[in-house]
Amino acid sequence: MAPTVTTTGTTHVTEHTVTVAAPPGTVYALVADVTAWPQVFGPTVHVEVLEEARGEQLLHIWAFANGEVRNWTSRRTLDPATHTITFRQVVSAAPVASMGGTWRIQPDDDGGCRVVLLHDYRAVGDDPAAVALIEQAVDRNSRAELEALKNAAELAGRRQETTFTFSDSVEIEGAAADVFAFLDRADRWAERLPHVARLQLTEHEPGLQHLDMDTRSPDGSTHNTTSVRICFADRAEIVYKQLRVPVAMAGHTGRWEITPHGPRGTGVTATSWHTVTLDPEGVRQTLGPEATLEEARTLVRTALGTNSSTTLRHAKQFAEEAHART
Repeated sequence: MAPTVTTTGTTHVTEHTVTVAAPPGTVYALVADVTAWPQVFGPTVHVEVLEEARGEQLLHIWAFANGEVRNWTSRRTLDPATHTITFRQVVSAAPVASMGGTWRIQPDDDGGCRVVLLHDYRAVGDDPAAVALIEQAVDRNSRAELEALKNAAELAGRRQETTFTFSDSVEIEGAAADVFAFLDRADRWAERLPHVARLQLTEHEPGLQHLDMDTRSPDGSTHNTTSVRICFADRAEIVYKQLRVPVAMAGHTGRWEITPHGPRGTGVTATSWHTVTLDPEGVRQTLGPEATLEEARTLVRTALGTNSSTTLRHAKQFAEEAHART
């Protein structure tokens, strides 16, 4: 996966490749399905499809670049016949002035394929320091994405066993804004939630939060998790990605969703969604060599669901007490 870098004027071009022991169609499907990117690609935090028609997509992407979460909008053209996807940022984040590229998935003679990921980019003001920073981010993310794509594609046959989504909900007689406020102010969870022993929240820009949290288990032990959250106050929704996952997991993303259901905004349904990808080898390390993925799913579902349900109950109490005072 060693990159090739060339420069033409102020436009810089990189090429990264990887060989995958999976059919081209399987690999193409993973690249095409942006909703699964946060589970498949480590750098990707969240993706939203803003527009989609006739093989064209407009995407809003949040992803890590050199340790910081950046966001931008990109337009993609998908060609399933040739297993090719081209992309071009519509609105870039400084220091990137422009960026685009291509995914090419080419069959090989062994039934697998060769994936080529091309990028071309320009830096704001053609600043050499910015060019170096962008090149570093593109190289790091491309290597991570191709390795993750290879792993996901080669385990695609087990995806139904390893990846699952579940939710817990509660009905609340209160305002969506109050429920959102409780979930948004995670910096107060240690005093408000019994299972949170410590929580440090960093928010360098509004709505983009980094959480470092110690959670109490039923047996009294604590475990640490770090995550990044994107908070959408205008639609009362929070999405997140866990950055440090237990050994048994390969990925964990989720969202808090608040949906009005009563007249004049006096009632809402608050739902916690989780999507988890298990790591089969990690499951065996954690639960023993005879452990099954079904056993791991049950344990994970119980642990995450218990904490989410506890948070929802306290959010309900907070919002309904606020509603009673009005």
